[in-house]
Amino acid sequence: MSRTSRPVRRLLGIAATVFSMTAAGQALAQAPITYKVIGQPAATGLVQKNYERPFFEEFAQRTGLNINADYKPVDQLGIKDTEQLRVMKAGLFDIVSLRVSQNSRDEPTLLGLDLVGAAPDYATARKVYEAYLPVLDERLQKQFRIKLLGAWPFGPQILFCKKPVTSLADLKGLKVRTYDQNLAKFMESVGASPVPLSFTEVHQALSLGVVDCAITGPSSANSSGWPEVATHQYGLGVQMAMNAYGIGLNQWNKLSAEEQAKLQAAFTKLTDDIWTYSEELTADAMACNAGKDSCEMGKKYHLIDSPLQDADRQVLTEAVAKISVPTWAEICDKANKSCSADWKATAGKVIGIE
Repeated sequence: MSRTSRPVRRLLGIAATVFSMTAAGQALAQAPITYKVIGQPAATGLVQKNYERPFFEEFAQRTGLNINADYKPVDQLGIKDTEQLRVMKAGLFDIVSLRVSQNSRDEPTLLGLDLVGAAPDYATARKVYEAYLPVLDERLQKQFRIKLLGAWPFGPQILFCKKPVTSLADLKGLKVRTYDQNLAKFMESVGASPVPLSFTEVHQALSLGVVDCAITGPSSANSSGWPEVATHQYGLGVQMAMNAYGIGLNQWNKLSAEEQAKLQAAFTKLTDDIWTYSEELTADAMACNAGKDSCEMGKKYHLIDSPLQDADRQVLTEAVAKISVPTWAEICDKANKSCSADWKATAGKVIGIE
């Protein structure tokens, strides 16, 4: 071997080392990262099962990003659904399927998305959502370092009772499961005694007589077997049970502008699809709960479907200005000085309350 071959061999060795280091670096850069995700309770039913879970199980494909999702429903994590903001702020999870009303004690601004009586139908709820989301996004970024990516409703929250209930007047003296302060105040106004319970506690509470009635969406009630322990459903939608998707700002800020756009587009499609599906589910579940032949997606039960009273619709409409907004504003303005003013300039404006 000539003397000149040694430098050549040395250069070749260096080149091989550099190549292998470069290849390893590229492989490392291309390795997918994994987001830890808090999902909706599995007990809530078909939205979680048919839309949310598949989205996160196919996260990389749905978003077009080199990111996977470790998705766990909140009721399988040992975390209460009222603690989602706290664990997100602590950086324990990257994305949350946020239960709006349930977390409103930690951030009252959230409840502006779902005040009692403010959005009695899907069309109105959509207007409130689109007007108010930027306000809510700014607040959650500031207080909890969470960037909102969209929101959707489970649907009208109605009464399920184990006693005959044909109007709001029949609730006088009855114990009713509620899940936020605004709803509790409205129940008190019609003579009921509000009892705060988590969703997973309700079936047993109805069965044992801890409560006489409970409020949730028709589909969630169907999926969780509430009609097994109730006798009547009364379809006055007091709220829409809004839920929102949020990502921790630390993860959001690590994404490029192009990646952020892809992620946002994927969540916008998901939430739009759920809005449509939720409305279909509500109609079907109302029929299923009452054992009607039009039932297709849920389980048939035999609840008595009490006809909706026009007088109760009026009571609910009047409650927005008389009860919902004042009760909420008093609490929210203490935590967030511009809270009610921001709501009136956005959500309030689209429903005629300023």
